[in-house]
Amino acid sequence: MAFVHFGCTSCSLSFPDPRRLHHSPFPPTLSHHPNPNPISISHFPSQSLTKTMALNISSSDSQTTRKEEINLSSSDLLPDLIYEALVWSSLHGLVVGDKSIQRSGTVPGVGLVHAPFALLPMSFPKGLWRQACELAPIFNELVDRVSLDGKFLQESLSRTKKVDAFTARLLDIHSKMLEMNKTEDIRLGLHRSDYMLDSETGLLYQIELNTISSSFPGLSCLVGDLHRNLLSHHGKHLGLDSRRVPGNMAVSRFAEALAKAWKEYNNPSAVVLVVVQPEERNMYDQHWLCAVLREMHDVATIRKTLSEIDAEGQVLPNGSLVIGGQAVAVVYFRAGYSPNDYPSESEWRARLMMEQSVAIKCPSISYHLVGTKKIQQELAKPNVLERFLENKDDIAKLQKSFAGLWSLDNSDIVESAMERPELYVLKPQREGGGNNIYGDDVRETLIKLKNEGGDDYAAYILMQRIFPKAALAYLVRDGICHQDNAISELGVYGAYLRNKDNVIMNDQCGYLMRTKVSSSNEGGVAAGFAVLDSIYLT
Repeated sequence: MAFVHFGCTSCSLSFPDPRRLHHSPFPPTLSHHPNPNPISISHFPSQSLTKTMALNISSSDSQTTRKEEINLSSSDLLPDLIYEALVWSSLHGLVVGDKSIQRSGTVPGVGLVHAPFALLPMSFPKGLWRQACELAPIFNELVDRVSLDGKFLQESLSRTKKVDAFTARLLDIHSKMLEMNKTEDIRLGLHRSDYMLDSETGLLYQIELNTISSSFPGLSCLVGDLHRNLLSHHGKHLGLDSRRVPGNMAVSRFAEALAKAWKEYNNPSAVVLVVVQPEERNMYDQHWLCAVLREMHDVATIRKTLSEIDAEGQVLPNGSLVIGGQAVAVVYFRAGYSPNDYPSESEWRARLMMEQSVAIKCPSISYHLVGTKKIQQELAKPNVLERFLENKDDIAKLQKSFAGLWSLDNSDIVESAMERPELYVLKPQREGGGNNIYGDDVRETLIKLKNEGGDDYAAYILMQRIFPKAALAYLVRDGICHQDNAISELGVYGAYLRNKDNVIMNDQCGYLMRTKVSSSNEGGVAAGFAVLDSIYLT
């Protein structure tokens, strides 16, 4: 196995070299790249930047190690890198809304700040990268197969339903669709499977499978391009090769999947409806996708909140979904995955209305339920995958990626988790960062659930905690570079589209790398825990 340590292991975000923008999947952007003036050390945190940085590259092929000493302080390279990265991010749209500006989440162009990013890409073994990419189409097919088994979904989540009101509402919509015997001939999934590399075993373990609102297909491509740009100019000084940062086509491939679904719907005047939150500071990631969809496929999009859909939408007698007089071919959810997205009955009415229509849902209610933590735990049980997949090699590949997953019915595991809580993560049925329970809080929560009795434990699962290797990294947020020990999580995007028995698309579609300080348990970028990154293949 090969490792790259540039004094740290960090992730990278990159965008095409301006000289190659005519080959880019993105709309044209500014190509002017001014030469930055060096920034003094005083612009950055007080941590010493005089430390000599060691670059270690170990190759499993050659069994040799090359080591170079790079003093970034004496060369002023670190301030230059940060300055260039900030300029590049501003020029190329690697931005999010600035939460300190009131209208930044509602009015495009108001209150922009660069997305948080790692200054250099994170090293990652090429073999494990290939493994993650090979898993994407298998997970795509698995999601589709499981979504067809309404009885499995209802039974697996029946106890969770009793103690989790949000899951209960989703299951109620799913039950209504089963009662209507509603079929989805055209099925579209835009997924992301997240992994961590365990330092003890050297194995790649799946953290979770996202089937709704798989974020950052736009900005993740930009980060990789940013890193390639920096390495193309400074790679010789750093001992890094920009060609080892793999291309990332997530935004163009997701747009391609949406466009193909739109075409299958066969209504040229229909639009893609993007379901968004009322305040969305990550709107530019979404706008990248919409821009590519328009520029490359001539497909129009509209953005509406759930409450706006309730107010403006209707389902015609033929099942067509119409929002504000516009026919909708595809409903693409970038909201609706959290209880916070449903503050009133209006939002639930909108969700049910869309589900009852013949518009293509990404995801459908059944795809959404497949992504719950409880279903992930159920699929990891012995002999369950065989219920949905026939290919033994595919089943073996999936099982190899599964970390330990248990329900709280397993008294032995619960006892073990109370004795050694640091080895487990307690997960509720929630998406997005900030929900998982770690450390001593695992023990306290389990004791509380045990004392209270009842079925509240059904709202949680226990998962084996993964321990990736931490290393020094440079994390840039709000224009300030922080030096800290960090760990990373790899997400691999996948797209699946079929019309009846015809599978039109089932592909791996790019990746997302997120890096966070090792002392942080949670990992969401939008939630403020992590930064965007890319990978450096070793």
